[in-house]
Amino acid sequence: MTSGLESQQVDSCDSGIATLEDTEDCDFEAEDSTLEDKSGDDDTSNSDSESGSESDPDTEVDEDESNKELKEKTPGSNGVKAEVNTQQHCEHCRIQQGQQEQVTPRRLSRGQFWLNLDAEGVYQCAVTGLIFEVTKAAVIKYSLLSWSKFASYIKEPWIVGGPLYDVTCTSTSVLTSIQFPHTFCLNDHLSDTTFKVFHFKNNGPEFEGSIDHSATHVKWQVSSLSPVGPVIQKHDPVYYHGVVLLYKAVNDHPSLSFRVYVASNNDSFIKDVSKAVKLSGKKFIKIEKPPCQKLLQGGKKYRLISEPEAEITPEEIEFVDDSLLKVKSYIEVYLEQPVELMLSLVELDSEETVWKAKLRECDWIQHSQNDNEQRRCTGSIRRRKSSNSLSEEELCRKRMKSIDTIDGTTAKAILTDRQLMILGKKMGKDWKVIGIQCLNLSIEDIEQIEAKEEDINMYKFKMLRKWRDSEKNKGTAQYLHGCLNGQVSHEVTEILEGFLEETQTHDETA
Repeated sequence: MTSGLESQQVDSCDSGIATLEDTEDCDFEAEDSTLEDKSGDDDTSNSDSESGSESDPDTEVDEDESNKELKEKTPGSNGVKAEVNTQQHCEHCRIQQGQQEQVTPRRLSRGQFWLNLDAEGVYQCAVTGLIFEVTKAAVIKYSLLSWSKFASYIKEPWIVGGPLYDVTCTSTSVLTSIQFPHTFCLNDHLSDTTFKVFHFKNNGPEFEGSIDHSATHVKWQVSSLSPVGPVIQKHDPVYYHGVVLLYKAVNDHPSLSFRVYVASNNDSFIKDVSKAVKLSGKKFIKIEKPPCQKLLQGGKKYRLISEPEAEITPEEIEFVDDSLLKVKSYIEVYLEQPVELMLSLVELDSEETVWKAKLRECDWIQHSQNDNEQRRCTGSIRRRKSSNSLSEEELCRKRMKSIDTIDGTTAKAILTDRQLMILGKKMGKDWKVIGIQCLNLSIEDIEQIEAKEEDINMYKFKMLRKWRDSEKNKGTAQYLHGCLNGQVSHEVTEILEGFLEETQTHDETA
């Protein structure tokens, strides 16, 4: 198939490599104002009127002024950190500039993005590289997901082709197509490569055909909205646009210790790595370096070399795309003394250097200082925010917090089976998506729950109970509210608030 998308190349190819650190910060720390989307005529998703935060915590002083400034920033500028991981250039890919309009989304809570498109047209997100085609004005929300939760469904001959997203729109009929960035260098295989789109629906996964593909994107005609992402039929050889992710351990020891991840240029994978590092129990800082200068090939072996010589474990790796694995492989680099060093990634067969970077002391010292300054700046901005500008969601959160801590008591009561059954009955048909996306359950967990032929309400109850039992002493209404974070109906949220009030009343009378 001759691609018709080659003339629609991403403008942000010049923006360089970047990461999803900012999005991860939203996942862990964001407490933003809310935005209610008007419900459309889409009956395929119950989340079209979800709530999310509207502004980044760093821009809360003057919302109108900051949003105006946000729109004026170009991809890759200092004001808006471009996160499109499209290769800057590739000698094998024929890349042309596209005609779509570049738009910068707002960040919502829990890593969501929000676009308000005011007319018919084709628009590209300057942060993710996604391209949306709409027939009229629309509001689109989307967030990056992990492929690992869907690993059991991706089997040969299919392999992951790019990042996975959860997309919602005011009306599915308005959003006619989405173009997903992919991670491959197709080279001579551009016309004969087979792409499909993995589409996880309420009744399970489907592999839907793509309309077309280019050197950078896979185009899909929207049928309904839920977790979607590109997959490719495996052929030999498979070449990837690659990245090397560097994290330096921060401690009081004078030595140097790094984690080095060799990966495909896939935002879902990069976010998984960022999250794994943050949850590792150790403190790391990320060191930004350019992507691989040469392509990575699946199944080939690579060696990491250090000058001066360092302890490298393992010295050699076989490159495979770890997107489906929960635990990501990495190389550890250790030097007893803190010195500048040169790292190189070399393919063993050809002895060709595919990536090379100089690590200087300023890479991690300046990073630490800038982080501290940014935290101080962010803290001062948040203190200046007027209380009368709080949104309904923030007021709700403050009210729930007061319920949780009033008179020195704490709403620590674990949710009972009765309460979970009440919640389960009120959940919609997207309960599987909520279980996977919000409650960190796996596909295997869902299938195990559905193994017995029972009432649908029992399925939803068992899902909530599995979450509660896995969280142990955190299985409270307060914690569940934070996990769901606007992804469920207003009725479910009100029930959770009622459970909190019951707990507070019980504590006062005890």
